[in-house]
Amino acid sequence: MEKYRVHEVAKDFGLSTREITEILTKYAETPKNHMQVLTDGELSIIFEKLTQDHPVSGIQAIFADVQAAEKPEPKKEAKPKKQPVPAGQPAAKAQPAAPQQQTGRSQQPQQGQQQPKAQPAQSAPKAQPAAQQQPVSRVPQKKIVDTRKGGDVNLAKYDERLEDLGGQRGERMQKSGGKEKFRNNNQRRGGAPLSNKRRQDEAEKMRRLQLEIAKKAPLKVMIPDEISVGELASRMKKTGAEVVKCLMKNGIMASLPQMIDYDTAALVAMDMGCKVEHEVTVTIEEKLIDDRADKPEELVPRAPVVVVMGHVDHGKTSLLDAIRNTNVVSGEAGGITQHIGAYQVQINGKPITFLDTPGHEAFTSMRARGAMITDIAILVVAAEDGIKPQTVESINHAKAANIPIIVAINKIDKPEANPDRVMQQLTEYGLVPEDWGGETICCPISAKKNIGIDNLLEMVLLTAEMGELKANPNRAGQGTVIEARLDKGRGPIATLLVQNGTLKQGDIIIAGTAVGRIRTMTDSKGRRLTEAGPSVPVEVTGLSEAPTAGSQFFAVADERMARELVEQRKAEERAKANAPVQKVSLENLFDQISAGERKELALIVKADVQGSVEAVKASLEKLSNDEVNVRVIHGAVGAVNESDVMLAASSNAIIVGFNIRPDAAARDSAARTNVDMRMYRVIYDCIDEIEAAMKGMLAPKFREVVLGHAEIRQTYKVSGVGTVAGCYVQDGKILRACSVRVVRDGIVIHEGVLGSLQRFKDSVKEVSQNYECGLTVEKFNDIKEGDIIEAYTMEEIPR
Repeated sequence: MEKYRVHEVAKDFGLSTREITEILTKYAETPKNHMQVLTDGELSIIFEKLTQDHPVSGIQAIFADVQAAEKPEPKKEAKPKKQPVPAGQPAAKAQPAAPQQQTGRSQQPQQGQQQPKAQPAQSAPKAQPAAQQQPVSRVPQKKIVDTRKGGDVNLAKYDERLEDLGGQRGERMQKSGGKEKFRNNNQRRGGAPLSNKRRQDEAEKMRRLQLEIAKKAPLKVMIPDEISVGELASRMKKTGAEVVKCLMKNGIMASLPQMIDYDTAALVAMDMGCKVEHEVTVTIEEKLIDDRADKPEELVPRAPVVVVMGHVDHGKTSLLDAIRNTNVVSGEAGGITQHIGAYQVQINGKPITFLDTPGHEAFTSMRARGAMITDIAILVVAAEDGIKPQTVESINHAKAANIPIIVAINKIDKPEANPDRVMQQLTEYGLVPEDWGGETICCPISAKKNIGIDNLLEMVLLTAEMGELKANPNRAGQGTVIEARLDKGRGPIATLLVQNGTLKQGDIIIAGTAVGRIRTMTDSKGRRLTEAGPSVPVEVTGLSEAPTAGSQFFAVADERMARELVEQRKAEERAKANAPVQKVSLENLFDQISAGERKELALIVKADVQGSVEAVKASLEKLSNDEVNVRVIHGAVGAVNESDVMLAASSNAIIVGFNIRPDAAARDSAARTNVDMRMYRVIYDCIDEIEAAMKGMLAPKFREVVLGHAEIRQTYKVSGVGTVAGCYVQDGKILRACSVRVVRDGIVIHEGVLGSLQRFKDSVKEVSQNYECGLTVEKFNDIKEGDIIEAYTMEEIPR
């Protein structure tokens, strides 16, 4: 198939290359240059467009043109070198054009009429018989150029000149076999200046064309939330200098690698004539995790999740014992709850999920977590103790989570119980009992004697019904990690509370930086489950590591993508850990220098469950003060191992174990490297011991103790010694190894150390009140009669 180029089409149709380019730009793609070979589709578009723009007057016109083309012509006339052509004078490729009418009206295009669309290449073969009869130029026979602006012009003179020029060129082409050789500038007379001018004109035309195109179709730029200045310049097809200049105009000083936000970048792009669109980057997390909202028709009622909160030792776990008819407290160290537990019980055939949270102050984060994932809070208050600090904190957590509070006034069986006082105290914190006209349900109970438990549970069910708690069981499971621990035989074990959807055995779950396929799933009583619906607490195995308590978990479909997301999260955590705590600025420079002078107590915390690790870590870091900075350099679940000891040895840290023991290798390694390991069962002991250890590290504090005053009554100058003062001790005593001040007329003129102390000729350790003595002050001789010597010492204050 013969190649058909842009300029050839323009020539055949008697149009400029620019007009053909504009047609292609509008309906297809802009050609790179005038030499580009056109495809069938592009030719069809051109033919269709020109056909629509120049319809023929009737079928007779077509046959008249064909007959005219077949007749032999007496004289061939060629097109002049480069003259503008009136638009719409088409001629098929390799087909002789019909004679023009003298009126200057253009002929109609015949390509679109004679052949179907998308078959432009067939036009040349059709025209071949006529072309073989008499070789002629493919250009129109005569050009009519009318540049008149007004008045009469002798057109005949110009037409004659054009015909002469055209004839000469046609004869030359015939002699050379239809082609004319290009001559170089040396052969062409005066060709160079014309060539340069033409080049400049073409460049100017191209520049104008580009500007017009840019105005017509502004460049579309996709901008993400953050973009570097250099990348923005690249996307806008501008130089970096132009973008930086535009930013400076808007009052922003930014270099090429610097990141700017979407609003700034959009402003710059619009200033530079670009159309802006916000680029939304879809993360792996968004692809993987289904976070769509449930439709109302998909929701079904679910069991309420109830958290039991209150002060330490007020009877939260005993209440749960009474509900579950089990005994948990005896298994807790020191009789206080140190792990979070989740249980589901059936009350009158209706399930209720209970969460038991620790009451000690160190477990604030665990209580807050318990409140955030539940529907109802039972606040346990001991009738004889009343409201305590952790009770107030529990009230605040429940209010922050916007969940209803049911108050259980426990231990009413005790003789010193005073429920009315408890109710009075509750009103101070905005909890007005129903009996007093408020909205807070108060139930007097005794967990030990099993009094009032049924009434409390009825109130819980009633509150749950009022809340209309619903979830969608027909979707992938998701919820919260309540607790996680490392089991020696089974590996990482996590206690999960399913909040929506259904969790099934074999599901791939992702929780924080842990990922894995659920191998086994058991309920709070240890029974095997194959699936768990909303509000069901389960214990699962199969995760890669113990997830952080409180992190969200999701059941996902793609394991490869899930592992990729976990690696991404781990990389982010590592980057966060390695990043400097705070970038230095003039405001915090002094603070950072000061922090460098502080002593630091490094600790490694190991515990049996993740929640305890966080609690111990938080309470120990609270012990930091202005002089000693407590820093937990590592916290993890499981026994103390050799790598922990190596870390402690290299960073000069103390290992704190909570409810765990070190293995044999760790004990031997610690003995070799003199690493201090402390194991605890109760959190109070841990905090007290670390606090005592810190006191030994604190810089000693001193206070000044005045010993006595002596008046100088006479001075003696002794060679080799200096000025000796003869003194009378007015009060207290003067010690030989004490510090002294020389006070003259109430003004301290010198502070220093006592050089020597004598009575008569003997050197003495001290001189008491109402005795005379001789003394010298070290490195000071300007002593005068009447001066007062004040003796004092610095005494260390015990911590």
